[in-house]
Amino acid sequence: MLQLTLVELYKIITKPRSYIGFLAVTVVILLIQFALYLQGDNYINFVFQNLQQTFVMQGNILNGNQICFIILQTLIMQMPLMVALVTGDLISGEAATGTIRLLTTRPFSRIQILLSKYFAGTIYTVCLVAWLGLLALGLSRLIFGDGDIIVIKSESLIILRSTDVLWRFMFAFLIAIVSLVVISSFSMMLSCFTDNSIGPIIISMSVIIVFTIIGTIEVPIFDYIKPFLFTTHMIIWRNLFDNPLDKKQIMESLSVLVFHIAAFLGISLYHFNNKDIQS
Repeated sequence: MLQLTLVELYKIITKPRSYIGFLAVTVVILLIQFALYLQGDNYINFVFQNLQQTFVMQGNILNGNQICFIILQTLIMQMPLMVALVTGDLISGEAATGTIRLLTTRPFSRIQILLSKYFAGTIYTVCLVAWLGLLALGLSRLIFGDGDIIVIKSESLIILRSTDVLWRFMFAFLIAIVSLVVISSFSMMLSCFTDNSIGPIIISMSVIIVFTIIGTIEVPIFDYIKPFLFTTHMIIWRNLFDNPLDKKQIMESLSVLVFHIAAFLGISLYHFNNKDIQS
């Protein structure tokens, strides 16, 4: 399995599209940091203008922790598209070129072949989130320094001390990994059903967009659908910045995400193991 996984990782590394996600994350984060470095005071005055009429705000408000939180809110829902761009091609791409037939002639079972691709896709996802964390949190703290976070909710205002935020970010990134593994599992599942590498990528992106729209529109009929959509639970990382934490809701959402991973992977294993590849 280790040998197969390393081979699949090499395949991912050699594809130019694998670097699109890293490039996009880098460009977006650097642009946000550059803009806030130049005109951060204007941004703070705009966002907190209502609070400044009631409270006296002092200290390093525009700090690295606050900027990381802003970046996560801006970028993390776009990252599933970057993951699908790579993992949606894992099976169908090789099916289109015919190399998947060569793999099945080697002394490896189909389950081993599929799992190696799944592990490689998961490692890619972890690396992408790690890169996000390094730039969003590490670089932001290096440039803007440490400080407290102000979280504005619809009905409340939460101020988190700088000593109480690092572990929240770490768990937020872990939840982001689980959420993106759902996307990689889903796109790989679609990849098992087609020999066209573009189809699974487009379908994955379309489903994510549709589910996200359903989750954001406040229509009563959608309230019955939202709990079953994995995109609803992918934003549970925001709850880590509540005080106190709603641990029950976080665990329930994580359970739903893990269930989706198991379901998508199970369907992939079943279909790929019975798929007619030799014809």
